[in-house]
Amino acid sequence: MGCDARSVAAAVVAAAGVVGEHRDELVRLDQAMGDADHGENLRRGFGFVVSALDESTPDTPGAVLKLVASVLISKVGGAAGPLFGTSFLRAAGAVGAAEELTPELVSAALGAALGGVVARGKAELGDKTMVDALAPAASARGADIPTLLTAAAIAADAGAESTIPLVARKGRASYLGERAIGHLDPGARSVALLLRSFANSAMGL
Repeated sequence: MGCDARSVAAAVVAAAGVVGEHRDELVRLDQAMGDADHGENLRRGFGFVVSALDESTPDTPGAVLKLVASVLISKVGGAAGPLFGTSFLRAAGAVGAAEELTPELVSAALGAALGGVVARGKAELGDKTMVDALAPAASARGADIPTLLTAAAIAADAGAESTIPLVARKGRASYLGERAIGHLDPGARSVALLLRSFANSAMGL
């Protein structure tokens, strides 16, 4: 995978396919924790993203990420749209006008995405949210982009799994109290799926 706008757009399209493939899983996870709309909302949102990218590919990686952000914020209902949209918007800001990504820019984008989600959702590590997957991913490092994103994906997978024994302290799931224990957070699972897809794209898989 290259690191220009076209390759980033292709990675986003591939990630949209992964979201679609896991739609039912995300719905089931959200049935246990919320109102069962997360998987469908995210699938629809990324479907709109793919349609927007089909019409035109922005000139820079940052512009691609900004397009993803604007579509998710405007088209996705529930908490997913604002939170995922904000993460992509902050990532776009971190990347700026660079014509190609570097490991340093990808690392900065992950950190900025985390900062945006924390600011928007007021969640912290251990609250049983997408932050539990995104925070460890943002700490990942690598000498090149495939290595960095693979490390981020592994960290996000572990972070998502760590939500299973937690009591939710944010969002609709927080109303469940201890009944949330034993369930994987759907937002954290979504982060892990997206990062794994981005890592696979970076490795040319």
